[in-house]
Formats: sequence, C-alpha cells, structure tokens
Amino acid sequence: MKKGLLFLFSALLTIAAFSQTSTIRGFVVNASDGEPVMFANVVLENTTYGSSTDDKGYFVINKVTPGTYTLKVQSIGFADEILKIDVTSNMVSTRIELKPSVKLLEGVEVQAERESARITSQVSVKKITPAEIQKMPSIGGQSDFAQYVQVLPGVVFSGDQGGQLYIRGGSAIQNKVILDGMVVYNPFHSIGLFSVFETDLIRSADVYTGGFNASYGGRLSSVMDISTREGNKKRTSGKLSLSTFGASAILEGPILKENENREYSLSYILSAKNSYLSSTSKSIYSYIDSELPYDFFDIYGKVTLATKVGSKLNVFGFNFTDDVKGYRNIADFNWKNTGVGASFILLPPSSSALVKGVVAYSKYNMNMSATTTDGEQSSSISSFNGALSSTQFFNRNQLNYGVEMISNTTNTLYSTMTEGLVDYSTEMGAYVMFKGFVGNLLYEPSVRLSYYASLDEALVEPRLSLKYNLTNNFRLKAATGMYSQSFIDTKSDRDIVNLFTSYLTAGPDLYGGIVSSYRGEEVNRYLEKSNHFIFGLEYDITKYLTVNVEAYYKTMTNLISLNRDKTFDDDASHASYPEYLTKTFAVEEGQAYGGDVSLKYSDGRLYVWAIYSLGKVERTNEVQTYSPHYDRRHNVNLMLSYQFGMDRSFELSARWNYGSGFPYTATAGFGENVGFSNIGEDYTSSTGTFTTLYGEMNGKRLPAYHRLDISAKKRFNVFSHAILEIDLSVTNVYNRNNLFYFDRVTSERVDQLPILPSIGVTLKF
Repeated sequence: MKKGLLFLFSALLTIAAFSQTSTIRGFVVNASDGEPVMFANVVLENTTYGSSTDDKGYFVINKVTPGTYTLKVQSIGFADEILKIDVTSNMVSTRIELKPSVKLLEGVEVQAERESARITSQVSVKKITPAEIQKMPSIGGQSDFAQYVQVLPGVVFSGDQGGQLYIRGGSAIQNKVILDGMVVYNPFHSIGLFSVFETDLIRSADVYTGGFNASYGGRLSSVMDISTREGNKKRTSGKLSLSTFGASAILEGPILKENENREYSLSYILSAKNSYLSSTSKSIYSYIDSELPYDFFDIYGKVTLATKVGSKLNVFGFNFTDDVKGYRNIADFNWKNTGVGASFILLPPSSSALVKGVVAYSKYNMNMSATTTDGEQSSSISSFNGALSSTQFFNRNQLNYGVEMISNTTNTLYSTMTEGLVDYSTEMGAYVMFKGFVGNLLYEPSVRLSYYASLDEALVEPRLSLKYNLTNNFRLKAATGMYSQSFIDTKSDRDIVNLFTSYLTAGPDLYGGIVSSYRGEEVNRYLEKSNHFIFGLEYDITKYLTVNVEAYYKTMTNLISLNRDKTFDDDASHASYPEYLTKTFAVEEGQAYGGDVSLKYSDGRLYVWAIYSLGKVERTNEVQTYSPHYDRRHNVNLMLSYQFGMDRSFELSARWNYGSGFPYTATAGFGENVGFSNIGEDYTSSTGTFTTLYGEMNGKRLPAYHRLDISAKKRFNVFSHAILEIDLSVTNVYNRNNLFYFDRVTSERVDQLPILPSIGVTLKF
C-alpha cells in the first residue's frame, strides 16, 4: 500500500513537472552597432514554437515545456544565428546578436513579409523603413520621408512649394505626427521635398491612413508614428552628405562601450541638415523665374542608456527651423520647433510584459508678415505630453493598455488684434487593446476613453480591426472606429498662397464667435467627430508580387472652420441677420469615400510599386454642399528601383505621379464695395474699397498635375568601414509646367518647380 502511494505521488510530481511551461523572451540586435533587428524570425527548431521581433527587436515565445532547445534566428541582411537554450525556469531571458552578412536572403525576406501579413491586421497602415525610403529617387541628393509618404495610397499632396498632406478626405490639421512618443507640429518644410526627419535616423515609421487603434487619439484622419534609432554602441560612425540642395551630417558612437564585462552601455547620436536653396537657386538654378527662398536647419540628438537585458532610457531633443523670405514679394514666413523628452522601456523580471513610457515638452512658433503691407500674423503652441503603457504576451495573443495626457497652450495674433489670443486645453486618454486569434481569424478590438478637460467632454471611442486568412495567399480585412479632436482648421481656402496655420482649439469662446445652430440644430458641443469604415483584401499573386485593395467611407460631423459666408460684422446693427452671415466660425458636416489599389513587386533586385487612388470629398455648410480645395479625384503613383551588378552597388530609381485637378473658386470679376454705413450717404460720390467678386464655390478645376523624377546612385567601398555614394537626380524630368496658383489681381500664372537636376556626394563611415 505504501509503495503504491509512493509510486502515485512520484507519478503526480512527474506529470506536474512536465505540465509546467516557461516563457522565452529577449532582444535581437545587430552585432555591429547594437541596434534592434526588426521583424526577425525566431523559432525553436523541430517544434511549433516561434515568434518574430517587433520594431524594438523584442520577441516572446510562450508555453514552452522545460527542456533543451535549438533556437534559430533569421533576418534579411544577417547571417543565421543558432544557439542552444536550456529552459529550466518560468522565465528565460536572452539577448541575441546577429552578424551582418553579404549573403542575400530574398527567400527569408519574402517569407517574413508573408508571415507578417498573416498575423497582423495591416488595415490602412504602411510600415516604412529607411531601406524603402531610399528606393525613392533621391531628390536633391537626399531620399526623404516627405517624398515617400506622398506615394502612399490615400495620400494627396497639394504641391512642391508650401504643400500640405491630405489623407482620405481629411484636412491637414487632422493628421497627427509623433516622433519618439512626442507630438510634433508641422513636420514638413515649406518646400515640399523635405521633412524634419533625417532618413538615416529613422528606425521605423507607421503611417495610418484610417482605422487606427485606440492607442492613438486626438485626430480624425491619420497618424504618423516615427521612431528614431539609437546611437552605435560598438564604435564611432557617421555620415557626411553634400548636394546642390543642401548638406547633412550624422555622428554617433558609444560613451560607455557595450562589452561582455559591462551590464549596460551609454551611446549618443547627433544629426544636422540644412538647405541653401536660396543661394544655389541664384547661381545653379538661375534659369528659374524667381529664386527659391527656402532655407531650413534641423538638428536632433539622443542619448541612450541600455542594459543587456533590454531595459533602456532615452533622452532626446531637437530644434527644427524653416525660413522663407519674400516669396514673389508676397510674404516672409518662418517657423521654429523645439522639444526635449525622455522615453523608457522596462522588462519586469518575472513577466513577459513590456512597459513603455514617455514624457516630453515641445514648442512650435510660426510667423508671417506681408512684404507689401503691414499685416503680420503669429501663432504658437506649447505642448506637454506624457504616456505610460504595458503590453502583455499570451502566446500569439497580446493585451495592451495605457494612459496618456497632453496639455496645450496656444497663442495666436492677427494684424487686427492688439494682443494675442491665449487658450489652454488638456486632453486625457485611457485605452485597452487586445489582439487574438480564432482559427484563421485575427481580431483586434480596442476602446479609448477620451476626456477633453477644457470642454468638459468625455466620450467612449470603440474601434475594431479584423483579418481573415482564407488561404495562405488570400486575406480579407476590415476596420472601423470612432474618432475625435479639438483642434480646428483656421486656413481659408480662398487664399492664393498660405503657408501660415494658426492653432486654435474648439470652444464657445472662439475669437470672432461661432454659430449657435447648424441647420436648425443647436450647437452646444464643440468636439469634431468622425467614423471610419474600411474593407480590403490582400492577395499574393506570385512569390514576389502582391496586390492590396481597400475601400473606405468616412463621416465627419461638427467640423468647425473659418466661415467663408461671413458678410457682416457681428454687432448690434446686424443682430437680425442669420449667424452664418456674421460669425467668424461656422459648423459643417462632411463625408469622404473612395478606394486604393496597389501592386508591389520585390525580388531583392527589382522593386516596383504601383498605386491608384480614387476619392471624393464633400463638405456641407449652412447653405450648400461643395468639394473642398483638396478634393483630388484621381491619383496615380508609379515607383521603380533596380540594382545592377553582382554587389548591387549601382541603382536606378524613378517615380511618376499624376493627380487630377483640384477644385478652386474662380474670380468672377472686380468691383467697388460701398459700405452705406451712414443713412443718407450719397453713394454716387462715396469712395468704396476694391473688392474681388467670386464665382461658384470651388466650381472649377485646376489642370492636372504630373511629374517624373529619376536618380542614379553608385556606391564605392573606400575603406574597411567607409562607403562613398555619388547620386545624380533630376526632378521634373520633362519640365512639366504644373500650376502653383494664379494671382487674382494681376492674372499672373505661377508654376510649381521646373526641371531641377542635382548632384550629391555621401560618405558613410
């Protein structure tokens, strides 16, 4: 009896021991510089256990039974790493270094992309890497995020000079840009070829054109989430670049070098870039009708304290400036964006969770002064934001939750005001997201609770993304959600050229007043709201060719904007007039719908991307339904890149863009405006003011826009750690006269950029 009990007890202990499971977690990094390796495949050989790294190089493999395994890691551009790993505890942490390899692993790359497509929803989001940006023609000798984002499905760009981004029917102010967790205002320079982001500093950039999850709030249309990489932890390295457009430099390296005897490392990275087009346009590009007065200077720096287990602290700061002096004697314009922040990643010792946080402060100032009058405008926004989040991993499932807060102070001054209009606003948010699998179905429900303190408004915003893998090569996807924001649009679409944007938040005390009703309904809520509905499919036609199709429908309510129908002053003498004729701000509704088709071919040497977007935008105010000035019906982008030679050191790239004409309000004529301000005034002898008479609101269409850009790059290995690259590019190859604007007074036609050849030299060491 005793022997039987002892045998049973031993058997139970054995079963319990084998029923225990463990978690393997860790980071995959580049052995040459310590940077995370994104989207690497991590598998336990001869098992069904596996995972892939995220944009921070982090991976988790759950429910692993105790034992000894062979861990294999694969990533494009790196040699395979194979190591033995003993699973003897509940939590096994590791750090894996991959050595760069000249071996070309196109099959691994394709396999990784296919697997990522099956296990992520990828609805209306494009994950961008520096390698993809550099496949673009290098305009001015530099490939730039601003050039790449213009070719994304659903994105409309309004022009080469002073251009704005409009995404699936949303206005420019409805786009949110995040840099390392900090909200950045106006990240694009006045010449639309460059952003404030240095391409070689970008680790990854996620551009959501709709249906984004609950971790993002405060915008109706889109989110651009950019993260920069950390400095080289092994050695000092950098880049120097010089072209006919501008120059840039990067320097990075260790302060405390990473090695086997130290549990942590300290590294830095600094970058600076500037444009001197105002000088070169007078000499090299002297054939242009007028100089290109676009100068900018950007500087960014980051210091990283990282431990071997993966926890890290980043402290970063930047100063971005833009200066436009006397463009065609219209105005002087400049802006300055400064910021400082800190972010961290923590790995709790007994959990597979990843805890992230950020605190940041930034200030954005912009000024515009007319060169022909005394008119001057200025606007600034000071912003503090903080966020804390945690991601829990349950095999393939994930639970993410967090809180965030952003507090803004805006100050706007117009020439008609004696002192600035100061406003304070605070937005707080809390969210929960879950990513789960049921058979071939991937579902990502999320919900966000947003509270706008200055308006005392709280609302619940549910969101949902779905993907169903019909086969390994064919996938259906969908997304929907509710969104809100308090920032309002202050640009008049009647302005010929307007580089100035003032930041104002919605509320009953808006300067100049806001209407109290819209089409018979009382206006007592001031948040702008939107609903997104998206459906799409992905099909891998061949090993290297994929098609992606998406259709969308977006509703927008309570849109607050400058009142184009204002005719009279808001005073006692006009109290009997309808408010939409006297108030400065009006309320509108809107809708946007359309679809995108994109074809992508990539075999490692040849890269082709073809995109067609069809869209329609409508806005309805108190008196009419019209198309806003950024309603582009058809948009086509074709991009091609090919690498020649055994070492692929010579590359040709081309990009062609076509966009149908934007709507505009034609000038019907000119006249004299007599005020009739005094009873009995003799209008036959009174002197009025010169007035432009407008035709039907956006009743005409501008000519279509199209442009071809090409570039050729050649790379040379000059030293053991140095590469010299020579770049020759041509913008607007066939010198298309794309219309910029017509001067309403002089009827002078002003075009976008003409043909612009450039040459650039880059040294990486």
